[in-house]
Amino acid sequence: QVFLFESGGGSVQRGGSLKLTCRVDKELYDGFCVAWFREVAGQERQGVAHICPDGHSIYYGDFVEGRFTIARSRDQGANIVSLRMDNLKPEDGAMYYCAAGRTRLLSRLPRPHELPYWGLGTPVTVSS
Repeated sequence: QVFLFESGGGSVQRGGSLKLTCRVDKELYDGFCVAWFREVAGQERQGVAHICPDGHSIYYGDFVEGRFTIARSRDQGANIVSLRMDNLKPEDGAMYYCAAGRTRLLSRLPRPHELPYWGLGTPVTVSS
């Protein structure tokens, strides 16, 4: 069973925008917080953004600097956690993953091992 499914990745130029979408299983969507992570080969998986079912507990990585927006929505019956990314930089290129877990009480971006449910990722490339 697939609990989380990412889409929306692609290749853009510096300064461009992408909107990543994570389709979330209903039970997870209603009861778990969802975070976006990114990973470059050979480096640690890095927290990008986080949101909980009530739309609160929103956190971003320091590198985001106001360029990304995480949001929850429902679209034609699908439960969505999106990540809008603007003013993309080459260093934003990575595989992006969404993950779900009971992370509200952390009051910070979670670390990868703190979330048990993961999607398979969607790739983002930013050219200079």
